[in-house]
Amino acid sequence: MGQWVIIADTGFWIAILDDHDTYHLVSLQLAKTLQEPLITTIPVITEVCYLLQKRRGQNFATAFLRSHRRNAFRLFEMTEFHLLRCEELMVQYADLPMDFADASLVILAENLGHGRIVSTDKRDFGAYRWKNRHPFQNLLEIA
Repeated sequence: MGQWVIIADTGFWIAILDDHDTYHLVSLQLAKTLQEPLITTIPVITEVCYLLQKRRGQNFATAFLRSHRRNAFRLFEMTEFHLLRCEELMVQYADLPMDFADASLVILAENLGHGRIVSTDKRDFGAYRWKNRHPFQNLLEIA
């Protein structure tokens, strides 16, 4: 699975689903060109649902959840060990600060063995390193 998926961050999902978002068009165009499936985490899903519900209403949040049934993304399952690693990362990047959703994506990259991501958060994912030394490759910046 590792090399054949792309990590998807909260901002990318919001941009795809909210046509009022600054990154809507570029994210939509990139999504149409991606060959590999997207993968994300429960903390990201939680953040996406919260923000969509707040910005656009309940129907947008449930539409996002429904998209999982249509294979819009895969889900990475976190364990108790991963929670400990989230804590370490959030302490390490406290100056940014790193939130739980971002920490979960760094862990996902560490488990996949790559940092290919789609994110509107260029500053943070430009600073984060998976396995403490490997930079992320933000496909949204390249687009």
